[in-house]
Amino acid sequence: MADIKTFHLPDLGEGLPDATIVEWLVAEGATVKLDEPLVSMETAKAVVEVPSPYSGKLTKTHGSAGDVIATGAALAEFEPDPNLPQRSEAESTGHHHAPPKAAGAPAKGAGAEAPDHKGVVASDEGGEIASGGAAQRADEGTVVGAMESSGRVHAEQATSIGGVKAVPAVRALAKKLGVDLARVRPSGADGVVTLKDVKDAAAAGTAKLGAAPAAPVRAEAAPPAAAAAPAAAARRDAERTTLSAAGKPMRTTPPTVQASGQPEQLKGVRRNMARVMAAAHAQVVPTTLCDDADIHAWLPGSDVTVRLIRALVRACKTVPALNAWFDGENLTRTLHPQVDIGIAVDTEDGLFVPALRNADVLDAAGLRAAVNRLRTQVEERSIPADELKGYTISLSNFGVFAGRYATPVVVPPCVAIVAAGKGRHQMTPVMGGFESHRVIPLSLTFDHRAATGGEAARFLKAMLDDLALAQ
Repeated sequence: MADIKTFHLPDLGEGLPDATIVEWLVAEGATVKLDEPLVSMETAKAVVEVPSPYSGKLTKTHGSAGDVIATGAALAEFEPDPNLPQRSEAESTGHHHAPPKAAGAPAKGAGAEAPDHKGVVASDEGGEIASGGAAQRADEGTVVGAMESSGRVHAEQATSIGGVKAVPAVRALAKKLGVDLARVRPSGADGVVTLKDVKDAAAAGTAKLGAAPAAPVRAEAAPPAAAAAPAAAARRDAERTTLSAAGKPMRTTPPTVQASGQPEQLKGVRRNMARVMAAAHAQVVPTTLCDDADIHAWLPGSDVTVRLIRALVRACKTVPALNAWFDGENLTRTLHPQVDIGIAVDTEDGLFVPALRNADVLDAAGLRAAVNRLRTQVEERSIPADELKGYTISLSNFGVFAGRYATPVVVPPCVAIVAAGKGRHQMTPVMGGFESHRVIPLSLTFDHRAATGGEAARFLKAMLDDLALAQ
């Protein structure tokens, strides 16, 4: 009997609980060599190619594109070829491997494991499969703080943005290759754009960003019956009213009508964000202070982000208590001599917080270059995992979109986060009358377990004083 080896999904980051299958690079039944790319996986941090751990025949794959596989769950089965190079038992693969999950036998319907994909507990075919009582993993990691582990596997469903259905990994590849997804002909089920579609479009040059849109396809005339249906529905809507015959408000939606939205599993970055924010809300004792920074003295062309970072660094040096980590279990505090700032970056896939290292020793040009580099790496999903952790304080510049004040979330082990709202002009009293001054609203949230209100107020004042300077 052939010696069959089962390959379990390794830890692709530091404690990442799962990863999503983007594309199998080797088909079942094909021969693969040691360390050749086997499968492309998307984690909360990046899209990575997992190499083959054996040389031989790929006899079985556990999961299809879009399925989320738990770390340590079976990913593939191999029949090693003794005539080809193999990795020795003691040789490191470069990944941490979790132990295989304990197999369970739940009842069918409640979630018996799928015969072809034992690690999959939810798939695009619908339904949910129980995890089989697998023990919870002990290792945990972070993108934006602590990450809870999970033994469950869920299916990733393509999201529709701008009328284009695609998974985040496909969108990231399209952005990297300069491909306009709206101009790509989808080949996936239900009109989903796949990685192959994007690669083919990039190679053919038929869907470049910025190119003139294709001519719209002329719709055929609708049959009379089809045209009459919308007209009848419009008449019914016009006859409906929110008031009863007695003139009182009434229910406008019949109780038999259900919402038409389709639930979808969170995945990747957004999935991790949900875990991290829930954990932060449960652990931190947050308190928020707000004030307006008067930037009337700024010279034309001042870089708002760079000035905010400089002010944050100045405040960290003035009040080190907020540039710290706090351990709530052991009640210990770590003050940091360096200032590593977590810069919140909003993307379609969710929130990234890359670390801007040693912000206290960079000049204005160095800060701008570092911010640009981090944003580009996040947009291309090429940022290293180590750059998404270890920051000592956080900064959110949500005001580039809208909003004045906020209650930003402090993610342990950090003690504080500063958020800048949308700038505005306000009338300011001066000698002899009033002047219109431009101001930036600031919101400082700190963990009251680790810092006092006085320390937070002095921290905020140090930022206000630095932002009031001309340069």
